[in-house]
Amino acid sequence: MAAHLALGATGTDTGGSIRQPAAFSGIVGIKPTYGRCSRWGIVAFASSLDQAGPFARSVRDTAILLGSMAGHDPKDTTSVDRPVPDYEAAVGRSVKGLRVGVPKEYRAPGMPAEIEALWQAGAEWLKSAGAEVVEVSLPHTRYALAAYYIVNPAEASSNLARYDGVRYGRRVDGRDVIDMYEKTRRDGFGPEVRRRVLIGTYVLSAGYYDAYYLRAQKVRTLIKKDFEDAFAAGVDAMLTPTTPSAAFGIGEKSSDDPVEMYLNDVFTVTVNMAGLPGLAVPAGRDAQDLPLGLQLIGRPFDEETLFALGHVIEQAAGKFTPERWW
Repeated sequence: MAAHLALGATGTDTGGSIRQPAAFSGIVGIKPTYGRCSRWGIVAFASSLDQAGPFARSVRDTAILLGSMAGHDPKDTTSVDRPVPDYEAAVGRSVKGLRVGVPKEYRAPGMPAEIEALWQAGAEWLKSAGAEVVEVSLPHTRYALAAYYIVNPAEASSNLARYDGVRYGRRVDGRDVIDMYEKTRRDGFGPEVRRRVLIGTYVLSAGYYDAYYLRAQKVRTLIKKDFEDAFAAGVDAMLTPTTPSAAFGIGEKSSDDPVEMYLNDVFTVTVNMAGLPGLAVPAGRDAQDLPLGLQLIGRPFDEETLFALGHVIEQAAGKFTPERWW
């Protein structure tokens, strides 16, 4: 998308896998409300978190793509049967009078100054367009990352159990059925997937289910309620950073410390845990001229407001266009 090799693309977002790549490469990406787009045909990873959505180089193109993707699909039992609005019509709509919340808990210790400055700039752009920016509290945000990395691996472990070389996926021959199972599971999944399957199997095992998985689901309910309370208080959307930094080079994050990598999800996982829509919009560049993005979080099935607000940020920040490499 960023290299102008395609006009639009689709992706799936379980904890930020549409929004973070979009922010890193200076394009737009939306994780729609859970159930807004069909997931039929997608390999299930974490079924209560996964959601399909589009990428594009502008907010308008993203709105057009989502209009084509959204809708009820009887082949997907989580697909919601409700009318699909004209998302493109929301682009350019006035945002005057909208209340945009800035969650105070997202100001994490050690946040880079350039991310803080970008966040503040986004708030000022929305104010200039007539929106009211207010501080909100999402008190259970501090537990979101830990809860997510219990729910996500648990569901992955369950979903990926079917890829055993018998009915699904590749098969690696072995001297007997147990050896075939072990070789298939080892060679068929990469190291990160294997890590999550192992964690998930552990937290779902007898004696640990209540201590980990059940408790994480309770925390998830509290995270969802935090958002519900903020929206009930009159907030129409929320503005946050998308990522805690610009894109990092291959090998810069230590593979020996997966937690370091997981910390990049701090701003995005709450959206999946609560089933809300989240839009990533390019908003600037860092000192190395790498793209940075802002995230807008909306009420369930209110992607239209996100497109209206995202267009304001896009117009104020300008589009990031990399140099042609061919």
